[in-house]
Formats: sequence, C-alpha cells, structure tokens
Amino acid sequence: MITHLKQLFTTNNSEDEAASDKNIKLACAALMVEVMVIDRISIRAEQQQIIRMLHNRFGIDIEDAEELFAMAKNEVRDATSLYQFTKIINSKFHDQQKFELIQQLWQVAYADEDLDKHEEAIIRRIAELIYLPHSQFIRAKRLARDK
Repeated sequence: MITHLKQLFTTNNSEDEAASDKNIKLACAALMVEVMVIDRISIRAEQQQIIRMLHNRFGIDIEDAEELFAMAKNEVRDATSLYQFTKIINSKFHDQQKFELIQQLWQVAYADEDLDKHEEAIIRRIAELIYLPHSQFIRAKRLARDK
C-alpha cells in the first residue's frame, strides 16, 4: 500500500515536471516570437534564428524545435498580454537564465540586421516584467549585437 502511494506521488511529480518543462519551453519560444512579429515583418532569418536557439537552448532536435515554434506562434496569436509568458519565466528562471533569454531576444531582433524600435521596446518591456536590471538589459543587447 505504501509503495503504491509512493509510486502515485512520484508519477504525479514526474508529470508535473514534464508539464512545467513544456510550459517553460513554450514561454521562451513565445517571447521570441513576440519579438519576431512586433515589427509586422516576419522574415525567414528570424524564424530560423528562433528555431536554432530553441534547438540549442533546450537540446531538442530541429523537428521538435520547429513544432515548438509553430505552437508558440499560435500562443502569441491568442495571447492578450506578455504576462502569461513572463510569469512562467519569473517562477522558474534564476537571474542568469533571464539574462540569457533577453540576450536571445536581442539575437532575434538582430537576425534581420535591422533593429526596429518596436523590437527594442518589447524586449525592454519583457526585461522589466522579468525583473532584469537595466544594466543587464544593455549588456545583453551589446553581446547580441556583437555576435
């Protein structure tokens, strides 16, 4: 009986962790897509940049990264605010992970070699919502620009 209860709780924890991991991946991908679509010009370079970053960041294969990208586009289309994505980041990411995410958002913005003022504004807003200090926001921008 006790063994059965332990297995039940272990299974639930594993399922919760898997759901949480999926939510984190989707939140990151959605924020990247938000940056991509904010200037209303979605080019292939930005899409490929996002897919590559998802592949590298999460260690998933390219097909899974493409599927995650497609899911994120749907989430962004249906979203009413950034909060549904940033609250997940705030609950699961530490400061270094937040910095890396903002740096990746800058990489999306620079993928088309044309930084739009709307892209900069949304990255600034996301950085504020995840409580990243302004100095880290600027540092991430410089690192992404110089890549």
